[in-house]
Order: sequence, then C-alpha cells, then structure tokens
Amino acid sequence: MIPSFVKPVLWSYDTSKIDLKKDKKTLIFQVLNFGSEKAVSWLFRVYGKDDIAYVTSTIPKTAWNKKSLVLWSLVLGINPPAKRLLE
Repeated sequence: MIPSFVKPVLWSYDTSKIDLKKDKKTLIFQVLNFGSEKAVSWLFRVYGKDDIAYVTSTIPKTAWNKKSLVLWSLVLGINPPAKRLLE
C-alpha cells in the first residue's frame, strides 16, 4: 500500500495497482527525484539503503533531475551509467 504522502510523486501511475516488489525501480526513482523528506524516509524504511543504492546505480544519469542526481550520488555513493543499460 502506497501512503498518501508518496502518491503525489506517482502522478502518472494508478497507485492502486502499484506493487512494492514489482514496481520497486519506479518507486525508488520517483521518490528520490521528486519526493518529500517524509516520502524519502518511508522509502528507506521499505527498501533499505543497500537496495536503494543498487537500484539507483542502474538508472541512467540522463533520467535524473540534476540536483537529485548530485545529492543521491553523494549520499548513496553511486555513479549511474551515462546511458540506459539493457535489462
């Protein structure tokens, strides 16, 4: 279940259909890029720092908001790829 304070960053998704496991990458990316401090705290409680760092390291630099990329690169110690990786 997605808390009401996280839903604003998922404006283009049907939050009633979001699955915490299946949609992990989307949730992590959207919350880190656009979420409030409360939403980010929730995200770290749900997934943990190591899991978040791994997922964010797979998201290309070009997808990120520049300020968010700088912040999370420092906090998580990540260096995302310049281009999208094949999944």
